[in-house]
Amino acid sequence: MTSTTFQPIAPRPAPVNSEGPLAWIKSNLLADWKTSLGTFVIGGLLLWLLPQAIHWALISASWSPHYEVCHAEGVGACWGVISEKYRIILFGRYPYEEQWRPLIATILLTGLLVVSCMRSFWKAWLPLLWLAVLAVFFALMYGKVFGLTQVDTDRWGGLPLTILLSSLSLVLCFPIALLVALGRRSKLPAIRSFCTIYVELIRGVPLISVLFMASFMFPLFMPQGTQIDVLVRVLVGITLFAAAYMAEVIRGGLQAIPKGQVEAAATLGLSYWQTQRMIVLPQALAMVVPGIMNNFISTFKDTSLVTIVSLYELTGALKLGVNSDANWRPYIIEGYFFIALIYFVFCFSMSRYSRWVEKQVNKSKLR
Repeated sequence: MTSTTFQPIAPRPAPVNSEGPLAWIKSNLLADWKTSLGTFVIGGLLLWLLPQAIHWALISASWSPHYEVCHAEGVGACWGVISEKYRIILFGRYPYEEQWRPLIATILLTGLLVVSCMRSFWKAWLPLLWLAVLAVFFALMYGKVFGLTQVDTDRWGGLPLTILLSSLSLVLCFPIALLVALGRRSKLPAIRSFCTIYVELIRGVPLISVLFMASFMFPLFMPQGTQIDVLVRVLVGITLFAAAYMAEVIRGGLQAIPKGQVEAAATLGLSYWQTQRMIVLPQALAMVVPGIMNNFISTFKDTSLVTIVSLYELTGALKLGVNSDANWRPYIIEGYFFIALIYFVFCFSMSRYSRWVEKQVNKSKLR
């Protein structure tokens, strides 16, 4: 019988704290020498640039709405251009004395978009609310009803035009994209070929070409004496362009669904549309929420291209209001910062909403 000598185990090091700001900095900014080097280089650039940017934008900036003050100081930013030109930036060439109408119309449409994003309002009457708000929007903007003076669509501009084009095009392009995505996976060659040609044709040209064709070339193919409003033509062009890109996003989600689920639905006696509506599409759309939202954000920003067809949305209205005034022309960069802030607020809101939707659709996977 052999005797066993007790050997104590050496003490282990204390566990490393993985929570808190110091732990986050160590794991994300100072994880290894490459990460640390990048952190110090970028941090040094920020320490060099930020004081200069703050000095230009705030400390030495002029807030007076008089260009003489900006010319006299001439050191920092001249934010007076915003207070002087904000109405033409926000409302474009809309008549000055009637700009209360696009203001109310924009508030109504923006409120409708916010309400439509809330689950508690996803009721059967929501489409009717959309029709009512859009009717009020066009009545306010166009006029010729309730004693309002008529304002043609070529004078609409600024933020109301940006929100109108982006929201309507996104609402209209989604069902088109859904049908095209299903058509590209159809077993019927004619439908599959038509949808493929549509997608490849639209994706093969830039949006600016589509807008040019819709605005200038399409009327040449219409019967003599037939005219379609330029706003409608531009809206159709943006809708068809966005639908082609979104169709490919949705098709990627459809291809990710296992074939066995479709076969199981067929054994239960479900029709094609029942299978798509109850089994395939809910899963496919949940998978591609980031891609769909990315397409929404891209379309919202792409509305700035309608300036080429003489529709002055935010970017075009800024150029129209500032470039046309020689006194304020040197300070157009401040105007671009202003509209960039507007674009950021809308795009960041859509991004955060996308994150919320992702969490909602992924709850079933966490069980």
